[in-house]
Amino acid sequence: MSTYTLTKTRLFEGVWDGVLTSKSSDGIAPTIEVTLLEKLLDHVTLIENGDNRWILRIPIPSTAIADGVHTFLIREKSSGETLESFSIIAGEAVAEDIRAEMDLLRAELDMLKRAFRRHCVETT
Repeated sequence: MSTYTLTKTRLFEGVWDGVLTSKSSDGIAPTIEVTLLEKLLDHVTLIENGDNRWILRIPIPSTAIADGVHTFLIREKSSGETLESFSIIAGEAVAEDIRAEMDLLRAELDMLKRAFRRHCVETT
């Protein structure tokens, strides 16, 4: 069961904004990591908004504005839980394009493989 809920509020002028809400009342800000092509993004900010809520701001790097599908994964670092994802598709697009979904599945499969390998190392 998820400890956090992340709700997108907008994507405007190259910045993805969302509201992160904690189901616990401890008031401790989570550590959020955002990846694109398995690389951590810089300049991601989490701003306290009171009542166990934070504003999450993710600037979209210019390298993500290119032909193809670019999927961003937003995770809570300590648990590795994926809170949300979003994709940017540029170039020639086909109606009802499944590329974004495939890219998301690949990214999540890579994350699961890393977690499984880490688990195997820790339990041996």
